[in-house]
Amino acid sequence: MSAPAALLARRPVQESGGTGLLPQVLLGLASGGYAIGAALGWGSEQLALIMGDFGLSVAALIASVSCFLYARARDSRFRPAWVLFAVSSAMAACGNAVWGWYEVVLGRAVPSPSLADLFFLCFAPPAIVGLLVLAKRPVTRAGWVCLALDAWLIGGSLLTLSWSLALAHTAHFEGESVAEAALSLAYPLLDIVLVSMVLALHFRRSHVNRSGINTAIAALALTVLCDALFTSPLLRENYRSGQLLDAGWFAASLLLAYAPWGVRRLEPCAGPPRAARPAVRPIAGSLAALTPYLAAAVCTLGILYNVIEDRSVDRVVVFTGCTVVLALVVRQGIMLLDNIALTHELAQKENHFRSLVQGSSDVIMIAAPTGILRYVSPAAAGVYGRDADELIGSELATLIHPEDLGRVVHEVRRFLAAPPSEEPTTRIECRFRSGTGQWLNVESTVKRHQGGLIFNSRDVTERVRLQAQLQHNAEHDPLTDLPNRALFTQRVRQALGGRRAGDAGTAVLFIDLDGFKGVNDRHGHQAGDELLIQAARRLQDSVRAGDTAARLGGDEFAALILGDGSRDGPARELQVQEIADRLRLMLSQPYRVEGNELRVAASIGVAFAEPGISAGELLRNADLAMYRAKAGGKDRVELYVPQMQADVVRRTDRATRLRTALHEGEFALLHQPVVSLADGRIAAVAAQARWRSAQGILFTPAEFLRVADDGGRTAELGHRLLEEAVEQAAERGRLGHRAPVSVRLPARRLLDRSMPLGSIEGLLTRHGLPSGSLVIELADSDPRISFDELEQRLVALRRLGVRIALDGFGSGYAAINALRRLPIDVLKLDRGLVEGVVESARLHKITAGLLRIARDLGMQSVADGVDVPEQVLALRAMGCTHGQGMAFSGPLDEYRLRRALACGEFPVPGGAALPVLSGRALPARRSPAPPEVFEHPPMRSNNETPVPPT
Repeated sequence: MSAPAALLARRPVQESGGTGLLPQVLLGLASGGYAIGAALGWGSEQLALIMGDFGLSVAALIASVSCFLYARARDSRFRPAWVLFAVSSAMAACGNAVWGWYEVVLGRAVPSPSLADLFFLCFAPPAIVGLLVLAKRPVTRAGWVCLALDAWLIGGSLLTLSWSLALAHTAHFEGESVAEAALSLAYPLLDIVLVSMVLALHFRRSHVNRSGINTAIAALALTVLCDALFTSPLLRENYRSGQLLDAGWFAASLLLAYAPWGVRRLEPCAGPPRAARPAVRPIAGSLAALTPYLAAAVCTLGILYNVIEDRSVDRVVVFTGCTVVLALVVRQGIMLLDNIALTHELAQKENHFRSLVQGSSDVIMIAAPTGILRYVSPAAAGVYGRDADELIGSELATLIHPEDLGRVVHEVRRFLAAPPSEEPTTRIECRFRSGTGQWLNVESTVKRHQGGLIFNSRDVTERVRLQAQLQHNAEHDPLTDLPNRALFTQRVRQALGGRRAGDAGTAVLFIDLDGFKGVNDRHGHQAGDELLIQAARRLQDSVRAGDTAARLGGDEFAALILGDGSRDGPARELQVQEIADRLRLMLSQPYRVEGNELRVAASIGVAFAEPGISAGELLRNADLAMYRAKAGGKDRVELYVPQMQADVVRRTDRATRLRTALHEGEFALLHQPVVSLADGRIAAVAAQARWRSAQGILFTPAEFLRVADDGGRTAELGHRLLEEAVEQAAERGRLGHRAPVSVRLPARRLLDRSMPLGSIEGLLTRHGLPSGSLVIELADSDPRISFDELEQRLVALRRLGVRIALDGFGSGYAAINALRRLPIDVLKLDRGLVEGVVESARLHKITAGLLRIARDLGMQSVADGVDVPEQVLALRAMGCTHGQGMAFSGPLDEYRLRRALACGEFPVPGGAALPVLSGRALPARRSPAPPEVFEHPPMRSNNETPVPPT
């Protein structure tokens, strides 16, 4: 036990211990002072009488009050005993007070018999009953009978001896009345009974509050001794109050007063450890067993004394001796029957436990202090495959695996050195040699046994195997059997610590298989799983023996490349990059799965360890580098640089602010007029979102959609803008401004299940927007999007009166395919073509060709980004029908838009100079005309769309 634990274990004993050394010192001083005063005669006869009578009365009264207060303060089964001791002491106090009344107050001798004798005779019965209460109660009737017989054996023996020595003379004292003779015999007989109970109960006292019971017994024993001296004829004739004999009664009363308070009440915890006590118990048990025989010996001595003194044997002595012998014979008979019953019960229990041991599935072995097995239960044949007789006599150390022997010996030595009360058992797990030569995992509960050890052993090999399998499953990927993320992180942590701490050559590679989702979609998940298994095998074969390859989940893998301790950083970086390139090429090789040749690429991010970097930070850096490799074109290796983390922080911060802006309504919807290049009339308005952040920064869609990579936020933003554009268009229509509104939506958004066709139809119906008043600009044709689903979706929208515009025409490879398959009404030229249409002859020809295609297909055309008059003239000459840009107007808020719609048109080149508009300057007011340019074209099948020959 550690020092703090030992201190805590002993503290309750100190708190609940005795009243300290001071009461004991005061008790000794008071008793010693009284004895000295009595020996010196107190200086005067009157003071001696006072101290001999009233002094004893006060001491007995103190004992009575003390025992009574203790009985009231403690609620236990011993409470009646202390009440009886209080009554007994009160009787003694009253007897001494009456004695003092005669001698001190009245100044005459105490008559015999008197009231004092009555009080003194009443002292013994409560004390005797109190001792019975304090005794440990027998549990059987035979025990009660033996207790009574032991008391009579002691009392009868003492009576025989006392009668032979003095009581016979007292009983035949001439000149005394019958009352005086009876009184003379009553004192010694009661003392004999009290002594008998004291001796009989001394070895049967309860273990609770043992010190208090011993002190009370000592006080009563001292009282009986003084009574015996007082009743002897020699001392009684010369007795005077205040003599030395009173000092014994005085000390006995104070000792009884001290008994309940001045002792430790948690005795079992106050003494030395239990291991040091058992040596005393056999002696106490032997004395208790010898008590009846010692009593019989005393009785025999009394009879022999009569014979030696040539006295005639008194009938009292004969009768008492016979009853003592008879009690001894009865007691021996009871003990004999009790021993026979105990022996039979012990045999039954032994057979019972023997059957339990032999029938137990656990192996029970007893080893001598030398380590030799002395007993092995029959279960060894079933558990170890070896007979018990074969194991008996062998050395335990030869059966334990050599790798486990040192640990087992150390644990056994530690266990034997520990106190048995603190650690009664221990548990040891080791490998044990079986009869077939295999090593079994054995768990043993070890106990001490006669200097040796008892092993209760069981085979736990299956449990250990299952635990190892569960541990493996918890740390490895079930599909590829590579280490999973948890084990990989643990190994990265180990690589960054220990003897490799500070090795900057340690690197982590994050690997993502590009195109794996397409394999799952085209060939099924079973083929994808087989591809992952082959990729894991290639990765495992490509790393060194000390490195770690892991699967983090999905199509993400990782590799830990341990450093070689080299100080040449650039060379090590080049070496790891070569390893990463080799892995990329290896993983990009074709995979043969179910007869098909499948191909995927690998994007790899590499991050090197730095001083003080944690495992989580290193893994994060490699992950960032991998995502930078994917963003940079995929199928490449990217090394981590600190700027990547800064970009992530900045993008995350803007995304967080964007999320807040969605909930706080910081987005505003502006509209830019779409103007006819022929006459300047406003044919439609294009809805454009703007984000005015809390810092006052105005972000365009290209800026804030770049950080809105969360599909949920993008969908929420698109839904809000579409609903607000429709609502404002309907409100303008009710005011007479019937210009259609065009809203830009990504193609993948149109196919999103969260935006079904019914939601757009309900939106148009709820706000009452007429047919042909909504134009959806189809943005960024993602090659992964199914054209069949997109075509069905657009056809359904056109049935609702929604017109479709192909945005960014001329900037993507999928534009021609979209024209061939999708129902398009309007072609919107990309801003990049319009910006150089005047300066670049090449762009001029390309733009003219694209406009010719739109005209041949019967579609309207809109040029985006028309900012200068020269672009207006050039585009109109090429046949472009509509324009949108700063040459006419910038994005307008709702108030300025309505003013512009009220005017109805903008000036175009050819007559007056073109004004520069930024949402402020407006042309002269003209009557509005209906927007004929963006009228709904006739519906036709996509297959009927004429396509010019290539």
